[in-house]
Amino acid sequence: MEQEMIGISPAATQEAPPRKSLLRLMFSGFAMGAADVVPGVSGGTIAFIMGIYDDLLHAIHAVDGRFFRLLLRFKLREAFSTPGWRFLAGLGAGLALAILTVSRLLVWGLENHPAIVAAFFFGLVLASVLVVGKRLPRWTPLTLLIVALSAAGAYLLFGLVPVETPVAPWFLFISGAIAICAMILPGISGAFILLVLGKYHYILDSLVTGQWLPIVIFGAGAVLGLLSFARVLRWLLHRHHNLTVAALIGLVIGALRKVWPWKESLPHAGGEEAVFAEINVLPQAFTGEVALALVVIALGFGLVFALELVGNRK
Repeated sequence: MEQEMIGISPAATQEAPPRKSLLRLMFSGFAMGAADVVPGVSGGTIAFIMGIYDDLLHAIHAVDGRFFRLLLRFKLREAFSTPGWRFLAGLGAGLALAILTVSRLLVWGLENHPAIVAAFFFGLVLASVLVVGKRLPRWTPLTLLIVALSAAGAYLLFGLVPVETPVAPWFLFISGAIAICAMILPGISGAFILLVLGKYHYILDSLVTGQWLPIVIFGAGAVLGLLSFARVLRWLLHRHHNLTVAALIGLVIGALRKVWPWKESLPHAGGEEAVFAEINVLPQAFTGEVALALVVIALGFGLVFALELVGNRK
């Protein structure tokens, strides 16, 4: 077992996560929620940047069978007395606030200025490659191979075109379970997985218009997926840390394909354009919008290192 751990340590798997201020937890959750709304950006990447990724996995792991047994016995105070719940409550409050507020702004931005929005997140993801990369204690031929394979897989995944899928409750439940697994993985965007499953706009529209039944069904699937997958990921980080982190770095690199600001739509064989069937292109001329996009990329890039500096100081 690899003992050199970055982001999570053997000791951390047994102890409660360190106490953090409620304001910082809410800010971290807000940043994660804002990222999760955008296809191509992962809330897990933001958690890595903010230095709370291992704490997040630990807090989720604290929600076990004992917790649900206490709930069934209506021993609410005892059930919610674990340190992990204070962490999850603060993070969840910020995440919910971002989804309910930023989603409207992002819908407007993606419709009217998609290149600028994508540029900001391209800067975030590009910088996160460097941030996560320097947390790997050592590079070996095997870790380099894992990075390359993971990046190639993510690159191909982000090239998929969304399909038409049913809106039946069972499929919404499954979509929530799958998407949440991606949301806690740095690099893989849960929002993009929803795009591929054909449910991104459906869920986003339900949030904006207040149709809560689909959200509840989707959320129930997300809870199940989160509680199960977080345990698998935590085990991998504990037993095979360097290889797991290498795979996560590759996922972040592959995600750059989705957030490249300049794209060109591809037509179907029948002549109709598919909004999400796109290829990345270089800007044809240096216009004011291109200049603004480059500035926004730099802002996103710098913001990551500012957040990392704050996280390290805390």
